[in-house]
Amino acid sequence: MIGSLAFGPVGIIDIGSNSVRLVVYGGNARSPSILFNEKVMAGLGRSLGADGAMDEEAMAEALDALARFRAIARLMKVKRLRTVATAAVRDASNGDDFLYACAKMGLKPALLSGEEEATASALGVISAIPWAKGVVADLGGGSLELAGVARGHVGAVSSEPIGVLRVGDPPDVALIAEKLAHALDGGQLARAAKGEGLYLVGGSFRAIAQLDMRSAHHPLPIAHQHRLDPARLPELAALVEAWGPERLRSDALISSQRVPHLPAAIAILGELVRLLEPKTITISADGLREGLLYQDLPEAERAHDPLLAAALEVGRQLGRFGDLGALLDQWIAPLFTEDGPHKARLRLATCLLGDIAWNAHPDYRAERAVDLALHGNWVGVDAKGRALIGRALFTAFGGNGDFDPKVAALLSEKNLVRAEGWGRAIRLAMRLSGGTEKVLRQSSLRREGEMLVLRLPEAQYRLYGQAVQKRHDQLAAALSLQSSVRFA
Repeated sequence: MIGSLAFGPVGIIDIGSNSVRLVVYGGNARSPSILFNEKVMAGLGRSLGADGAMDEEAMAEALDALARFRAIARLMKVKRLRTVATAAVRDASNGDDFLYACAKMGLKPALLSGEEEATASALGVISAIPWAKGVVADLGGGSLELAGVARGHVGAVSSEPIGVLRVGDPPDVALIAEKLAHALDGGQLARAAKGEGLYLVGGSFRAIAQLDMRSAHHPLPIAHQHRLDPARLPELAALVEAWGPERLRSDALISSQRVPHLPAAIAILGELVRLLEPKTITISADGLREGLLYQDLPEAERAHDPLLAAALEVGRQLGRFGDLGALLDQWIAPLFTEDGPHKARLRLATCLLGDIAWNAHPDYRAERAVDLALHGNWVGVDAKGRALIGRALFTAFGGNGDFDPKVAALLSEKNLVRAEGWGRAIRLAMRLSGGTEKVLRQSSLRREGEMLVLRLPEAQYRLYGQAVQKRHDQLAAALSLQSSVRFA
C-alpha cells in the first residue's frame, strides 16, 4: 500500500544525554522527509557529577541550543513542535531545574521514562523496517533501551544506564555484561533475538556501521539497513585503535564527537551479540523521533509501505504530469509475472520514480535518476534494493556506457537482466505516451509465444512512430522476443 497523507512541517526537539537536536519533517506522513536537522553536542549526561547533577556549563549550552531551535521552528512556521527529554534529564538530580528553564523559554519537554523511550525507538524501527522481528537496541549517551519487536508490534522493553558515557574509558566489559544480564534476566527479551534480528539505533551504532562500510570499501555509504557481521567486531575494535581519531574522521567520516565513544559502543554491541545470539544485525536510521511520528499516525496509515510512500511523494514532485507510477507498473507488469512480492514491490517503486529526471540535461538524466535511487533518503530498502532500482532507472533514462561496476556487483546477473528489462519497458511506455495516462490506459503490452505484442487502438496508429518502434524492438531483444504491433 502507498501512503498519501501530506503533513508538516512538524518538528521534534530531542534532548539526549550526548546531544540536543532539532529535526523538522515534511512531505508524506508515512515516510517523512527531513527538512532541517541540527544538533549540538551539549553532553548533559557527560557532565553528571558525583552529586548526580548536570553542570551549569552543559545546561547553558543546551539551553542556548534550545532557544535557537525554537526561533528556527518559528521561522519555518512549524505547525507542531514536540520536545522530549531522555536519560540525562531523567536521571539528573537537577533535572527539574533544567525543565523549568526550558518552560521559561516556552518549551515544555515531555520527560520520557526508559520504557517510553524504548517503545518509541522500537516504533521508529518498525516504521522504517515493517518486517523487523527480534530486538531493537537504542544506544545513547546515558542509557541503552531494548525492545522486542514482531509483526509490527512492540513487546517487552527494558532501559539500563549503560550508555557510552557511563561504561568507562576504556569500557568496563564486566560492568556491561553485568548490566545486560540484569536487563535480560531470562525474560522475553533474552529469547526474542535468538535466531532473529538485532536492530541497532543511535549515533554510536551508526558510527560502527560507517567504519565497517568504509573499511570494507562498500559502494553505497548508506547506513540504514546495513548488515553488520558480528565476526567483524574484533577487527573493527582493532581498527579504531590502529587508525586513531584523525583517520577515523577523514577515512570513515565519523564525527569528532562520536570517535571517542566507538570503543564503548563496540564493547556494548559485542556483549549484546554474545547474550542475544541474533542471526542478523541491522542498522536503522530511524529511531525515537520517527517512532513518535509513527505513533501519531492512524492505524490504516501505519500499514502503508514506507518505501512506496516516499517514492510516490518524490515522483509526484518531480514528474511532469503528476502520479503516473502505479499505472506504469500495471502496464509493464504482465511482462514480469515471475517477479515475486519482493521484486514486484521494488518494480513499483521504480515505476513511481520513472519520470523523476525529465528536466535534467539529456546527457545527465540517467546520472541524476541513479543518484537519487542510490542515495535518496529511503527506508524500507537495503543496498541491493537501491542498486536494483538504480540499474533500472539507468536504462529507463537512456544511460550510455557502463553502470557503476561496484554498485552492479551488489546484484546477481539475473537481477541485472531483470533491472534492464524493467528499465526498457518503462522507456518504451514513456516514449509511447509522452508521460501521460490516456494512451497507457488504452493500450497493452503482452508476451504471446515468442512475440512481444503491443496493442493500440486503431485510431492511435500514428503514435507508433520510429522512436517508439526502436524502443519496442530494444525491449523485445532484451527479453529474447520478437516485436509485434497490432491495432484494433
